Amino acid sequence: MSWSIILGAFWVLASTVVAMLPLRRQYVPGVALLILAPVLIVLIGYEHGVLPGLLALGAFVSMFRNPLRYLWRKATGRSQEAAE
Repeated sequence: MSWSIILGAFWVLASTVVAMLPLRRQYVPGVALLILAPVLIVLIGYEHGVLPGLLALGAFVSMFRNPLRYLWRKATGRSQEAAE
């Protein structure tokens, strides 16, 4: 098994542990995982091809959909009221 897949599996386990933490303790490790994810996705895509890279991207977006939605709204200047 390649290092990128092993690191990806550890990333998933770490994300699961962070999700079980109280909300006030999720911020710092969650941001670290959010920053590390694109590196792992690119590494998986580079070593194993486009399809595994896209599957990793889909898993990432699925796990972090709410923080990504928040960052997208903040970046585009849309308020939460406008989205609902």
